[in-house]
Amino acid sequence: CEAPLVEATTQHFDSCLGCLACVTTCPSGVQYDKLISATRHQVERNQPRTLPEQIIRSLIFNLFPYPGRLRPLLTPLYFYQKLGLQKLVRATGLLKQVFPRLAAMDSILPSITLDAFRDKLPEVIPAQGKKRYRVGMIIGCVQRLFFSPVNAATVRVLTANGCEVVIPKTQGCCAALPEHQGQTKQAKIMARQMIDSFEGTGVEAVIINAAGCGHTLKEYGHILKDDPEYREKAQKFADTVKDVQEFLSEVGLTVKLSPLKDEPLTMVYQDACHLLHGQKISVQPRQLLRQIPGVQLREPLDAALCCGSAGVYNMLQPEVADELGQQKVENLLNTGAELIASANPGCSLQIKKHLQLRGKETTLMHPMELLDYSIRGVKLES
Repeated sequence: CEAPLVEATTQHFDSCLGCLACVTTCPSGVQYDKLISATRHQVERNQPRTLPEQIIRSLIFNLFPYPGRLRPLLTPLYFYQKLGLQKLVRATGLLKQVFPRLAAMDSILPSITLDAFRDKLPEVIPAQGKKRYRVGMIIGCVQRLFFSPVNAATVRVLTANGCEVVIPKTQGCCAALPEHQGQTKQAKIMARQMIDSFEGTGVEAVIINAAGCGHTLKEYGHILKDDPEYREKAQKFADTVKDVQEFLSEVGLTVKLSPLKDEPLTMVYQDACHLLHGQKISVQPRQLLRQIPGVQLREPLDAALCCGSAGVYNMLQPEVADELGQQKVENLLNTGAELIASANPGCSLQIKKHLQLRGKETTLMHPMELLDYSIRGVKLES
Protein backbone atom coordinates (compact mmCIF):
# COMPACT_ATOMS: atom_id res chain seq x y z
CA CYS A 1 0.00 0.00 0.00
CA GLU A 2 1.05 3.60 -0.53
CA ALA A 3 1.61 6.05 2.32
CA PRO A 4 -0.34 9.28 1.95
CA LEU A 5 1.64 12.29 0.81
CA VAL A 6 1.25 14.67 3.73
CA GLU A 7 3.05 17.90 4.58
CA ALA A 8 5.43 16.10 6.95
CA THR A 9 6.51 13.80 4.11
CA THR A 10 7.19 16.79 1.90
CA GLN A 11 9.27 18.42 4.62
CA HIS A 12 11.33 15.25 5.05
CA PHE A 13 12.11 15.00 1.35
CA ASP A 14 12.76 18.73 1.04
CA SER A 15 15.25 18.33 3.89
CA CYS A 16 17.01 15.44 2.15
CA LEU A 17 20.30 16.51 0.58
CA GLY A 18 20.17 13.87 -2.11
CA CYS A 19 23.85 13.27 -1.33
CA LEU A 20 23.34 9.52 -1.92
CA ALA A 21 25.37 8.51 1.14
CA CYS A 22 22.48 6.19 1.97
CA VAL A 23 23.11 4.32 -1.30
CA THR A 24 26.71 3.67 -0.30
CA THR A 25 25.84 2.79 3.30
CA CYS A 26 22.87 0.46 2.74
CA PRO A 27 24.01 -3.17 3.24
CA SER A 28 21.11 -4.44 1.12
CA GLY A 29 22.00 -2.33 -1.90
CA VAL A 30 18.70 -0.43 -1.98
CA GLN A 31 18.75 2.15 -4.77
CA TYR A 32 17.62 5.08 -2.67
CA ASP A 33 18.60 7.55 -5.38
CA LYS A 34 15.84 6.25 -7.64
CA LEU A 35 13.35 6.14 -4.76
CA ILE A 36 14.15 9.72 -3.80
CA SER A 37 13.80 10.90 -7.39
CA ALA A 38 10.43 9.15 -7.82
CA THR A 39 9.09 10.52 -4.53
CA ARG A 40 10.20 14.06 -5.30
CA HIS A 41 8.32 13.82 -8.58
CA GLN A 42 5.14 12.95 -6.67
CA VAL A 43 5.78 15.79 -4.21
CA GLU A 44 6.11 18.31 -7.03
CA ARG A 45 2.95 17.02 -8.71
CA ASN A 46 0.69 16.78 -5.68
CA GLN A 47 1.91 18.93 -2.82
CA PRO A 48 1.05 22.66 -2.89
CA ARG A 49 3.87 25.13 -2.22
CA THR A 50 3.71 28.53 -0.58
CA LEU A 51 3.93 31.54 -2.91
CA PRO A 52 7.56 32.38 -1.94
CA GLU A 53 8.54 28.74 -2.55
CA GLN A 54 6.78 28.76 -5.92
CA ILE A 55 8.60 31.94 -6.95
CA ILE A 56 12.09 30.76 -5.97
CA ARG A 57 11.60 27.31 -7.53
CA SER A 58 10.19 28.81 -10.71
CA LEU A 59 13.19 31.13 -10.89
CA ILE A 60 15.63 28.25 -10.45
CA PHE A 61 14.02 25.82 -12.91
CA ASN A 62 13.28 28.41 -15.58
CA LEU A 63 16.69 30.08 -15.50
CA PHE A 64 19.54 27.89 -14.33
CA PRO A 65 19.21 25.04 -16.86
CA TYR A 66 19.05 27.51 -19.76
CA PRO A 67 22.31 29.36 -20.50
CA GLY A 68 20.54 31.39 -23.18
CA ARG A 69 18.14 32.79 -20.58
CA LEU A 70 20.74 33.20 -17.85
CA ARG A 71 23.36 34.95 -19.99
CA PRO A 72 21.38 38.22 -20.49
CA LEU A 73 21.33 38.58 -16.69
CA LEU A 74 25.11 38.54 -16.53
CA THR A 75 25.44 42.20 -17.54
CA PRO A 76 23.47 43.61 -14.57
CA LEU A 77 25.16 41.07 -12.28
CA TYR A 78 28.57 42.11 -13.62
CA PHE A 79 27.92 45.77 -12.74
CA TYR A 80 26.24 44.75 -9.47
CA GLN A 81 29.62 43.33 -8.45
CA LYS A 82 31.96 45.83 -10.12
CA LEU A 83 30.16 48.91 -8.74
CA GLY A 84 30.33 47.57 -5.19
CA LEU A 85 26.60 47.06 -4.83
CA GLN A 86 27.03 43.43 -3.82
CA LYS A 87 29.37 44.39 -0.98
CA LEU A 88 26.87 47.01 0.17
CA VAL A 89 23.94 44.57 0.08
CA ARG A 90 25.89 41.97 2.03
CA ALA A 91 27.13 44.51 4.57
CA THR A 92 23.62 45.73 5.40
CA GLY A 93 22.21 42.21 5.78
CA LEU A 94 18.88 43.58 4.55
CA LEU A 95 18.43 41.04 1.75
CA LYS A 96 18.86 38.16 4.20
CA GLN A 97 16.14 39.60 6.42
CA VAL A 98 13.64 40.31 3.63
CA PHE A 99 14.40 37.57 1.07
CA PRO A 100 16.55 34.91 2.78
CA ARG A 101 16.59 32.59 -0.22
CA LEU A 102 17.63 35.35 -2.61
CA ALA A 103 20.35 36.17 -0.10
CA ALA A 104 21.41 32.52 -0.21
CA MET A 105 21.68 32.75 -4.00
CA ASP A 106 23.71 35.96 -3.74
CA SER A 107 26.03 34.39 -1.16
CA ILE A 108 27.29 31.80 -3.65
CA LEU A 109 27.28 34.02 -6.74
CA PRO A 110 30.73 33.67 -8.31
CA SER A 111 32.72 36.59 -9.63
CA ILE A 112 31.39 37.42 -13.11
CA THR A 113 34.17 37.61 -15.69
CA LEU A 114 34.09 38.59 -19.36
CA ASP A 115 34.61 34.91 -20.28
CA ALA A 116 31.03 34.22 -19.17
CA PHE A 117 29.46 36.30 -21.94
CA ARG A 118 30.14 33.92 -24.83
CA ASP A 119 31.18 30.35 -25.58
CA LYS A 120 34.70 30.34 -26.98
CA LEU A 121 35.33 26.65 -27.55
CA PRO A 122 35.01 25.49 -31.19
CA GLU A 123 32.90 22.49 -32.14
CA VAL A 124 35.88 20.24 -32.91
CA ILE A 125 39.32 20.55 -31.30
CA PRO A 126 42.01 18.29 -32.81
CA ALA A 127 44.23 16.03 -30.75
CA GLN A 128 47.83 17.03 -30.22
CA GLY A 129 50.16 14.48 -31.74
CA LYS A 130 48.80 11.03 -32.52
CA LYS A 131 45.03 10.77 -32.10
CA ARG A 132 44.10 8.06 -29.62
CA TYR A 133 40.38 8.76 -29.14
CA ARG A 134 37.52 10.87 -30.46
CA VAL A 135 35.48 12.04 -27.48
CA GLY A 136 32.47 14.27 -26.97
CA MET A 137 32.38 16.83 -24.20
CA ILE A 138 29.47 18.34 -22.29
CA ILE A 139 30.07 21.95 -21.27
CA GLY A 140 27.14 22.31 -18.86
CA CYS A 141 24.92 25.25 -17.92
CA VAL A 142 26.39 26.88 -14.83
CA GLN A 143 29.74 25.39 -15.82
CA ARG A 144 29.88 27.10 -19.22
CA LEU A 145 28.92 30.50 -17.77
CA PHE A 146 30.75 30.66 -14.45
CA PHE A 147 33.48 28.03 -14.85
CA SER A 148 34.49 28.38 -18.50
CA PRO A 149 38.21 28.23 -17.57
CA VAL A 150 37.57 24.71 -16.21
CA ASN A 151 36.05 23.67 -19.54
CA ALA A 152 38.97 25.19 -21.45
CA ALA A 153 41.45 23.40 -19.17
CA THR A 154 39.58 20.11 -19.64
CA VAL A 155 39.83 20.43 -23.42
CA ARG A 156 43.56 21.18 -23.24
CA VAL A 157 44.21 18.18 -20.99
CA LEU A 158 42.23 15.86 -23.28
CA THR A 159 43.85 17.09 -26.50
CA ALA A 160 47.33 16.98 -24.95
CA ASN A 161 46.69 13.31 -24.21
CA GLY A 162 45.70 12.39 -27.76
CA CYS A 163 41.95 13.06 -27.74
CA GLU A 164 40.05 14.80 -30.48
CA VAL A 165 37.25 16.68 -28.69
CA VAL A 166 33.77 17.25 -30.15
CA ILE A 167 31.47 19.83 -28.52
CA PRO A 168 28.05 19.86 -30.24
CA LYS A 169 26.61 23.37 -30.29
CA THR A 170 23.07 22.01 -29.95
CA GLN A 171 23.67 20.54 -26.49
CA GLY A 172 21.70 22.01 -23.61
CA CYS A 173 21.28 21.15 -19.95
CA CYS A 174 22.03 17.55 -18.97
CA ALA A 175 18.82 17.48 -16.84
CA ALA A 176 20.61 17.11 -13.50
CA LEU A 177 18.93 20.07 -11.83
CA PRO A 178 15.31 19.18 -12.71
CA GLU A 179 15.90 15.44 -12.22
CA HIS A 180 17.30 15.93 -8.71
CA GLN A 181 14.29 18.05 -7.75
CA GLY A 182 11.48 15.92 -9.17
CA GLN A 183 10.85 17.95 -12.33
CA THR A 184 10.56 14.75 -14.36
CA LYS A 185 8.91 16.11 -17.50
CA GLN A 186 11.53 18.83 -17.89
CA ALA A 187 14.32 16.32 -17.21
CA LYS A 188 13.09 13.94 -19.92
CA ILE A 189 12.91 16.71 -22.52
CA MET A 190 16.48 17.76 -21.74
CA ALA A 191 17.77 14.18 -21.76
CA ARG A 192 16.31 13.60 -25.23
CA GLN A 193 17.83 16.81 -26.52
CA MET A 194 21.25 15.85 -25.16
CA ILE A 195 21.10 12.41 -26.78
CA ASP A 196 20.07 13.95 -30.10
CA SER A 197 22.91 16.49 -29.98
CA PHE A 198 25.54 13.72 -29.91
CA GLU A 199 23.87 11.47 -32.47
CA GLY A 200 26.07 10.90 -35.50
CA THR A 201 29.18 12.46 -33.93
CA GLY A 202 31.03 9.14 -33.85
CA VAL A 203 32.50 9.72 -30.40
CA GLU A 204 33.85 6.82 -28.36
CA ALA A 205 33.06 8.45 -25.02
CA VAL A 206 31.09 11.43 -23.75
CA ILE A 207 33.15 13.36 -21.21
CA ILE A 208 31.81 15.43 -18.33
CA ASN A 209 33.80 17.40 -15.73
CA ALA A 210 31.01 18.14 -13.22
CA ALA A 211 29.98 15.52 -10.64
CA GLY A 212 26.23 16.13 -10.45
CA CYS A 213 25.88 16.25 -14.22
CA GLY A 214 27.83 13.03 -14.65
CA HIS A 215 25.60 11.12 -12.26
CA THR A 216 22.45 12.17 -14.13
CA LEU A 217 23.94 11.49 -17.57
CA LYS A 218 24.73 7.94 -16.48
CA GLU A 219 21.08 7.54 -15.41
CA TYR A 220 19.57 8.37 -18.82
CA GLY A 221 18.63 4.73 -19.33
CA HIS A 222 16.53 4.87 -16.17
CA ILE A 223 15.13 8.35 -16.81
CA LEU A 224 13.85 7.36 -20.26
CA LYS A 225 13.06 3.71 -19.52
CA ASP A 226 9.38 4.20 -20.38
CA ASP A 227 10.07 5.99 -23.67
CA PRO A 228 9.91 3.39 -26.48
CA GLU A 229 11.63 5.71 -28.97
CA TYR A 230 14.54 6.68 -26.71
CA ARG A 231 14.87 3.74 -24.30
CA GLU A 232 17.69 1.94 -26.13
CA LYS A 233 19.38 5.13 -27.31
CA ALA A 234 19.34 6.47 -23.76
CA GLN A 235 21.02 3.40 -22.31
CA LYS A 236 23.59 3.33 -25.09
CA PHE A 237 24.36 7.00 -24.50
CA ALA A 238 24.61 6.50 -20.72
CA ASP A 239 27.08 3.67 -21.24
CA THR A 240 29.45 6.03 -23.07
CA VAL A 241 29.46 8.73 -20.37
CA LYS A 242 32.68 9.11 -18.39
CA ASP A 243 33.74 11.60 -15.79
CA VAL A 244 36.93 13.14 -17.16
CA GLN A 245 38.97 11.87 -14.21
CA GLU A 246 37.53 8.39 -14.62
CA PHE A 247 38.36 8.47 -18.35
CA LEU A 248 41.93 9.72 -17.97
CA SER A 249 42.60 7.22 -15.22
CA GLU A 250 41.47 4.42 -17.55
CA VAL A 251 43.32 5.48 -20.72
CA GLY A 252 46.37 6.91 -18.97
CA LEU A 253 48.25 10.18 -19.36
CA THR A 254 50.77 10.30 -22.20
CA VAL A 255 52.35 13.70 -21.55
CA LYS A 256 55.05 14.73 -19.12
CA LEU A 257 53.85 16.55 -16.02
CA SER A 258 55.77 19.40 -14.39
CA PRO A 259 55.76 20.53 -10.74
CA LEU A 260 53.25 23.25 -9.86
CA LYS A 261 55.68 24.83 -7.40
CA ASP A 262 59.42 24.77 -6.82
CA GLU A 263 58.77 23.19 -3.42
CA PRO A 264 56.31 20.41 -2.44
CA LEU A 265 52.63 21.35 -2.75
CA THR A 266 50.24 20.12 -0.06
CA MET A 267 46.75 19.55 -1.40
CA VAL A 268 43.42 18.13 -0.21
CA TYR A 269 40.90 16.61 -2.60
CA GLN A 270 37.23 17.23 -1.78
CA ASP A 271 34.99 14.29 -2.62
CA ALA A 272 31.82 15.52 -4.35
CA CYS A 273 28.88 13.34 -3.28
CA HIS A 274 27.74 12.61 -6.84
CA LEU A 275 31.22 11.34 -7.65
CA LEU A 276 31.87 9.44 -4.42
CA HIS A 277 28.41 7.95 -3.86
CA GLY A 278 26.71 8.48 -7.21
CA GLN A 279 29.48 7.19 -9.48
CA LYS A 280 31.87 5.42 -7.08
CA ILE A 281 34.70 7.67 -8.24
CA SER A 282 37.16 8.53 -5.49
CA VAL A 283 40.46 6.77 -6.14
CA GLN A 284 40.88 8.02 -9.73
CA PRO A 285 41.12 11.77 -8.98
CA ARG A 286 43.69 11.11 -6.29
CA GLN A 287 45.71 8.89 -8.63
CA LEU A 288 45.82 11.64 -11.24
CA LEU A 289 46.77 14.37 -8.79
CA ARG A 290 49.56 12.25 -7.29
CA GLN A 291 51.12 11.99 -10.75
CA ILE A 292 51.92 15.71 -10.62
CA PRO A 293 55.51 15.97 -9.30
CA GLY A 294 55.75 17.44 -5.82
CA VAL A 295 52.08 17.01 -4.89
CA GLN A 296 51.44 15.75 -1.37
CA LEU A 297 47.81 14.77 -0.84
CA ARG A 298 46.29 15.04 2.60
CA GLU A 299 43.02 13.44 3.68
CA PRO A 300 40.38 15.38 5.63
CA LEU A 301 38.38 14.14 8.58
CA ASP A 302 35.03 12.69 7.48
CA ALA A 303 35.88 13.00 3.77
CA ALA A 304 32.44 11.69 2.77
CA LEU A 305 30.60 14.56 4.51
CA CYS A 306 28.42 16.58 2.11
CA CYS A 307 29.45 20.22 1.79
CA GLY A 308 25.80 21.32 1.73
CA SER A 309 25.65 22.44 -1.88
CA ALA A 310 23.69 19.39 -3.08
CA GLY A 311 22.57 20.90 -6.37
CA VAL A 312 20.32 23.80 -5.36
CA TYR A 313 19.86 22.68 -1.74
CA ASN A 314 21.95 25.59 -0.44
CA MET A 315 19.42 27.96 -2.04
CA LEU A 316 16.30 26.10 -0.90
CA GLN A 317 17.52 25.06 2.57
CA PRO A 318 20.26 27.63 3.35
CA GLU A 319 20.36 27.16 7.13
CA VAL A 320 21.15 23.43 7.02
CA ALA A 321 23.47 23.95 4.05
CA ASP A 322 25.45 26.55 5.99
CA GLU A 323 25.96 24.17 8.93
CA LEU A 324 27.34 21.53 6.58
CA GLY A 325 29.45 24.04 4.66
CA GLN A 326 31.05 25.35 7.85
CA GLN A 327 31.93 21.83 9.01
CA LYS A 328 33.23 20.77 5.60
CA VAL A 329 35.50 23.79 5.27
CA GLU A 330 36.77 23.34 8.83
CA ASN A 331 37.70 19.73 8.03
CA LEU A 332 39.47 20.77 4.82
CA LEU A 333 41.38 23.60 6.51
CA ASN A 334 42.42 21.36 9.40
CA THR A 335 44.52 19.31 6.98
CA GLY A 336 46.82 22.32 6.65
CA ALA A 337 46.79 21.92 2.87
CA GLU A 338 47.72 24.92 0.73
CA LEU A 339 45.20 24.07 -1.97
CA ILE A 340 41.76 22.45 -2.26
CA ALA A 341 40.87 20.45 -5.37
CA SER A 342 37.16 20.12 -6.16
CA ALA A 343 35.53 18.57 -9.24
CA ASN A 344 32.02 19.99 -9.00
CA PRO A 345 30.90 23.59 -9.60
CA GLY A 346 28.27 23.58 -6.83
CA CYS A 347 30.75 22.28 -4.27
CA SER A 348 33.31 24.86 -5.38
CA LEU A 349 30.86 27.73 -4.89
CA GLN A 350 29.78 26.43 -1.48
CA ILE A 351 33.34 25.91 -0.25
CA LYS A 352 34.50 29.30 -1.55
CA LYS A 353 31.62 30.96 0.30
CA HIS A 354 32.62 29.44 3.62
CA LEU A 355 36.31 30.09 3.05
CA GLN A 356 35.46 33.77 2.52
CA LEU A 357 33.28 33.84 5.64
CA ARG A 358 36.31 32.62 7.60
CA GLY A 359 38.56 35.18 5.95
CA LYS A 360 40.64 32.43 4.33
CA GLU A 361 42.27 32.82 0.92
CA THR A 362 43.02 29.13 0.36
CA THR A 363 43.26 28.39 -3.37
CA LEU A 364 40.51 26.17 -4.79
CA MET A 365 40.87 24.63 -8.26
CA HIS A 366 39.40 21.87 -10.39
CA PRO A 367 41.73 18.87 -10.87
CA MET A 368 41.67 19.54 -14.64
CA GLU A 369 43.01 23.04 -14.05
CA LEU A 370 45.84 21.58 -12.00
CA LEU A 371 46.68 18.98 -14.64
CA ASP A 372 46.51 21.67 -17.33
CA TYR A 373 48.96 23.86 -15.43
CA SER A 374 51.25 20.89 -14.93
CA ILE A 375 51.16 19.95 -18.62
CA ARG A 376 51.87 23.53 -19.74
CA GLY A 377 54.53 24.12 -17.10
CA VAL A 378 52.59 26.92 -15.39
CA LYS A 379 53.57 27.52 -11.78
CA LEU A 380 51.10 28.41 -9.03
CA GLU A 381 51.61 31.72 -7.29
CA SER A 382 53.02 31.35 -3.80
